[in-house]
Amino acid sequence: MRVPDHARSSEANVQMTPMIDVVFLLIIFFLVSSHLARQEVQMPLPLPTAASGEHPSETSTRRVTINVLSDGKMLLAGKPVEAGQLRERLVAARDESGAEIEVRIRGDRSVAYQHVEPILLACARAGIWNVAFAVYRPEDVR
Repeated sequence: MRVPDHARSSEANVQMTPMIDVVFLLIIFFLVSSHLARQEVQMPLPLPTAASGEHPSETSTRRVTINVLSDGKMLLAGKPVEAGQLRERLVAARDESGAEIEVRIRGDRSVAYQHVEPILLACARAGIWNVAFAVYRPEDVR
């Protein structure tokens, strides 16, 4: 019996099509997920000004952004959230990512403190100590 020629070949053939398909799917996934994350942080809000403060450093710590609109409505992950639900959602986010989590509060400059206080209380009750406020520098406000 004669052995086929392709069986004697010492070259290994690797099918690249499935690997290219997987790479393209990963690229699309990361593009979509990064777009949604940027969309939440870039929500147009007239932030308050502050003369002092630090520019946020890019760390590997997971950041949760809470937007507070001028009417006092809170948005977590782009969806409305009530003050009573906020603690549970923060605990779930902390448990999901480990003990290290940062909460960034983006509040409208005209919002009263009574709308920000429940966020600070929810963070304290959830055991989150890393809380920051997003502000503009006076020279950046036009």
